[in-house]
Amino acid sequence: MVATTIELTRGTDRMDEPIDQSSASMMSKVPAVVLGFWIIKICATTAGETGGDALSMTLGLGYAVSTLIFLGILIVLLVAQVGARTYHPFLYWGVITATTTTGTTISDYLDRTLGLGYPKSSLLLFAAVVGVLALWRLTTGSVSVGEIATRPAELFYWAAILFSNTLGTALGDFVATTSSFGFDGGALVFSTALALIGAAYFFSKISRAWLFWAAFVLTRPLGATLGDLLTKPRVEGGLHFSRVASSLIIVTAIAILIVLTDQGAEQATAFVGGGGDPA
Repeated sequence: MVATTIELTRGTDRMDEPIDQSSASMMSKVPAVVLGFWIIKICATTAGETGGDALSMTLGLGYAVSTLIFLGILIVLLVAQVGARTYHPFLYWGVITATTTTGTTISDYLDRTLGLGYPKSSLLLFAAVVGVLALWRLTTGSVSVGEIATRPAELFYWAAILFSNTLGTALGDFVATTSSFGFDGGALVFSTALALIGAAYFFSKISRAWLFWAAFVLTRPLGATLGDLLTKPRVEGGLHFSRVASSLIIVTAIAILIVLTDQGAEQATAFVGGGGDPA
């Protein structure tokens, strides 16, 4: 799912004034959606699974308390991200990782504490994701991530990410534990699904924006199954690595990847970037 990128000159930093499509791409505070983006995203979702479980299970704080802690961290980072005038890679990926840890504990709270179970919670969260995207589309006229240059679009963007990461946790647990796939089989299922989305990008005319969000949702259960594969007991099909140590190693890898990829908001991408597919 490698996409070519083109470098654009920066425009004004104001987020509330009318802008054309090219200006929106220049002002965007999100990274280019290239191969490095997806690698970091999968790492972030894996860290979200291991980090969420480390707080709620290893430290024994439970799902409700852990959700409140992660939600507080997310709010602080999100306020900083929304208030920033330019793209800051560590801040951006900090928010992404915070949505995955928060999504992990919210999903587990719905599934286990409230007793909704994986199918019901998955349907509920799927409806939430579709609802946010539909409202975003009706409000701004597009759900393209290449046009995150206004405050409403940015807020819808982060709401969609939080709900999609929460949905992905429920889907990952459902496929890996309720079915007979297991953690490694679940990872294979979601990897195959992502490969099919990649094929659809190259060989179909399906909206690039909707393909992006489909891929974005599915990277979360992939990360969830990979995280569980690393940390669950061997009797459950995992490798039984430490949740805390695994989280720290993955976060370190994310930091290294951010530096190596050096993605910037001034880059636009052909994959949902802002081309001729505004949907």
